[in-house]
Amino acid sequence: MYRFLVTPRWLGINLFVLLAIPFCVFMGTWQLGRFEARVESHEAAKTRPDPGERPAVPLATLLPVDQETSGRHVTASGRYEDQFLVPNRTLDGANGAYVLTMLRSDDGKALPVVRGWLAEGRTAPAPPKGEVTVTGSLQASESTGSSGVTAGGGLPSGQLAMISAASLLNVVPYDVYNAWVTVTDAPDGLRAVPAAAPQNSGLDLKAFQNLGYTGEWFVFAGFVGFMWFRLVRREAETLRDQALGLETAA
Repeated sequence: MYRFLVTPRWLGINLFVLLAIPFCVFMGTWQLGRFEARVESHEAAKTRPDPGERPAVPLATLLPVDQETSGRHVTASGRYEDQFLVPNRTLDGANGAYVLTMLRSDDGKALPVVRGWLAEGRTAPAPPKGEVTVTGSLQASESTGSSGVTAGGGLPSGQLAMISAASLLNVVPYDVYNAWVTVTDAPDGLRAVPAAAPQNSGLDLKAFQNLGYTGEWFVFAGFVGFMWFRLVRREAETLRDQALGLETAA
């Protein structure tokens, strides 16, 4: 009765099922591993000392930025040049903008420095002239969708949607560090921006999305197996009815 399983059509169906189920299980296991990794990083962060409490060190010693170095206090020297506003940033429930100024070092490379948060309707203060040394919290470049940041478009000249080396390279004629710093002490007229938690760490919405995807992939695997069983049973019943002469015209 089940000889139809070795026909060319069913061999193709069987091959698809044999490939689809392990693939779904693999993807579900991978998503579960990502969730478990986030849980481990969340637990580790609880026992790790606050990065902001450690002494400031030169910027170069903590690059590239990772979950261990994000939030650490660094020092950098140079001259302030181009300045931008990063709108749609909230602080204590109020809407405003980050004042982002490029600190260009002697080697020509520039560090994006958030000198503070500016309330709506106010004018950003000009950066100081000459050589300066800043101290602040190190942050990784933002990515689309991280911490509620969206790329957006159509912003006026002098404004940026997010703080990233990729976006800055389109508006400044020099190399930019793939990181930024928010200063500890903001100048008059601005408020200091607190350091944000490292991206892709902790039990945030993305972590529980990984857990949800885990369930979805395992459901897909079960669905493929269930549908294969239903199709086999239906084919067997059709062949049996044909053998007994019970099949009726559609």
